Amino acid sequence: MRSLASLSFLVAAATAQSVIESSSFGYGHTISPDRDSIPGWQVGGEGHTPQILSNKLILTPPYPGNTRGYAWSQSPLSQPEWSAEFQFRATGVERGGGNLQLWYVKDGRSKIGSSSIYTAGQFDGFALVIDTHGGRGGSIRGFLNDGTTDYKSHRSVDSLAFGHCDYAYRNLGRPSVVRLKHTNAVLEVTVDDKLCFSTNKVALPTGNNFGITAATPENPDSFEIFKFVVQPSASGTNAAPPAQPQANQQPIVNQGQARPVDPRSVNSDQLTDLSNRIQSLNDATNSIAREASSQSSKAENRHAEVLQKMATKEQVANLDARLQKIEQLLQNIQRDLEGKDYRDRFNQLHETLRSSHMSLAENLQGTILNVITASTPRMGFFICLVIAVQLLLAGSYIIYKRRRANMPKKFL
Repeated sequence: MRSLASLSFLVAAATAQSVIESSSFGYGHTISPDRDSIPGWQVGGEGHTPQILSNKLILTPPYPGNTRGYAWSQSPLSQPEWSAEFQFRATGVERGGGNLQLWYVKDGRSKIGSSSIYTAGQFDGFALVIDTHGGRGGSIRGFLNDGTTDYKSHRSVDSLAFGHCDYAYRNLGRPSVVRLKHTNAVLEVTVDDKLCFSTNKVALPTGNNFGITAATPENPDSFEIFKFVVQPSASGTNAAPPAQPQANQQPIVNQGQARPVDPRSVNSDQLTDLSNRIQSLNDATNSIAREASSQSSKAENRHAEVLQKMATKEQVANLDARLQKIEQLLQNIQRDLEGKDYRDRFNQLHETLRSSHMSLAENLQGTILNVITASTPRMGFFICLVIAVQLLLAGSYIIYKRRRANMPKKFL
């Protein structure tokens, strides 16, 4: 027993030592020692922040939609031959959607970021895309680019895939395991230990970075990453067969869906994962409930404002009565105008205006003449005034002469 335990320990230690830790996560008991970051990886998103738990990384949440998430290795891979194990799970509503990309490209963080295969530009490397392309329930496709093709502006990105297989990955209730193997002889992709596609015509260079990106539409899928482990790989003696044409590719059957779950096989990690999923659903449900409550309160406030601005029944009745009175008055005026002849009255008014004009002209002429006559100065008064002034001057002169003659004379 001791020798068997020692052998198991040595095998585990050898496996741990063979892992390329700078490009891997999830190979230990926890993904990260804290929930803020993953050692050696840069994690971020658009529209939300990816959630780092003890056993998984939630790239996109179940609510809301239209979000993006990414995780990029900060160290490029220096081994020319390698194998990678990628465990993920996608859950969502019946008509949910989204896409998940596994990248091995040069300068992925700066060239790709949070882009999907449809929004990436001129990247240099390999991309494995997992989505519901073609409405077949799910597919896994491989894409290559040497940096000359701009995928974002390409008219048909789907036609650039060099290998694919059908795989219904949504709502399985368990992680799906994707393995990539790259050697000098073959590039091979398997899903749940079944061959998806392989080719001996692809050789990927060293110095590229691994990365994982996910994007969701309005009805989102939640993409969870449990494990990504990269290990060195040795070349095989025989080259793998080339990839079959897509028309002859057989879909991968998910046999795990039909197997009943044994309660004794449930371990603590699965219970923890189930608890985390329930907690995420509860958080999403609470967010929806809060938003619905907020919208309901806003609708009630708007309804109250509209009711306050609306007129009461009494005001409407008063307005109706006034409109009826105005309508009756207009009808009476219309009947009077249509039933009576006002020609005699207009002639009488014309005669009255003419006689008034004539009398006003005559009276005005006499009045003006009287005013002018009354305002003219009197000539008799003026003549008498002149004579009086002359007499006054003559009398003054006579008095002056007499006084001068009666004055005593002085002799020298």
